[in-house]
Amino acid sequence: MKTFSQTKADAEASAKWHVVDAAGAPLGRLATEVASLLRGKHKPTFTPHIDGGDFVVVINASQVTLSGKKMTQKKYYSHSGYPGGIKEVSAGKLLEDKPEMLIEKAVNGMIPRGALGHQIIKKLKVYAGGEHPHSAQKPETYNLHCMKAA
Repeated sequence: MKTFSQTKADAEASAKWHVVDAAGAPLGRLATEVASLLRGKHKPTFTPHIDGGDFVVVINASQVTLSGKKMTQKKYYSHSGYPGGIKEVSAGKLLEDKPEMLIEKAVNGMIPRGALGHQIIKKLKVYAGGEHPHSAQKPETYNLHCMKAA
C-alpha cells in the first residue's frame, strides 16, 4: 500500500468555500480554526507541501472578542524603514478602525512562511459587517468549535 500524495489538480478540484461568523468569538480561537481550514488540515487528503485548503470568508469581524486587558495592552508594530519610523497601535484601536486587519494578522501568524503561505493567505476574505460579495460561490456556513452551544 502506498502513501497517498495529493496533487495540485486534486486540491483545486476539492476546494470549497466556508462562511465563518466571528461575532462573539475569541480572536485566537477563531484564528486557529480559520488557519486550519485555509491550510486543509481538516481533510483526510492533507499534504503539507500542497495548497489543499478551502476558501474562508469571515464576516462580522468587528464583533470579535479579546479576553483580559488585551484591548489596551496588546500592541501591533510597523516600521517605515527610516530612523524613528516605528508605529504602534493597540488591538482595541485596530479593532475600531480596521477590524479586518486584526483577524488577517492573527491568521497570517498561523500560516507557514514562504511562497506556499502567500498562496494560502490569499484564500482568506474578511469583512467587518455581515454582508459579503461571495454568494455566487455558494459558501457553506461553518460552525466554530470555539463557540459555546447556546
